[in-house]
Amino acid sequence: MARETLAGLETRQSHGLDQFCASLGERPGLSILDFAGGSQATVSFITGYGHRLYSDDFLHQLDAAFGTGEGDFFENQANPLLVSRFVKAAFPFPDESFDGALVWDALQFLASPLLQTVVGKLHRVLRPGACLLAMFHTEERIETLPTYSYRVQDHHTVQMTAREQRKPAQVFTNRSLEKLFQDFQSVKFFLTRDRLREVIVRR
Repeated sequence: MARETLAGLETRQSHGLDQFCASLGERPGLSILDFAGGSQATVSFITGYGHRLYSDDFLHQLDAAFGTGEGDFFENQANPLLVSRFVKAAFPFPDESFDGALVWDALQFLASPLLQTVVGKLHRVLRPGACLLAMFHTEERIETLPTYSYRVQDHHTVQMTAREQRKPAQVFTNRSLEKLFQDFQSVKFFLTRDRLREVIVRR
């Protein structure tokens, strides 16, 4: 994955996005879920294929549910009441509502068992054959990771605007990701030069 940086904006060439976009051409009128929040660039790109896009800022939802008030951000993710409120807010969709999901790097900041709960919800709201794109850093000894706002420029190019540094919940390996997505049909990995693992998952 090549990367170009200009005034805080990073442009990345993404094999994972290219694979995801290949699924967009399979049939018209698909519904896509985007965890990056509202972006006119992404909306224009997805609707240009003739599809519908539902966007929500998943990290903002996490902060609103677990990052305010008392307690540690990750410890709060084990609070059943907070988890219930978060899940209802983040996944207000009927079963099999979407044909694809752009999850980006959001899953890195979920502690177990909330991580398993969210992946289970994604499995529930995706239709059979749906494609999911997620990203995970591979560095084992790192205190914080940069987070970004993601915008799709074209079928293999992502624009990333830096947001903040966050502590990851854990380090993911190929094996742990295969276990995490074990209920899905397939898991495919793309390892980049800058220690980023892109994952394409088929429901």
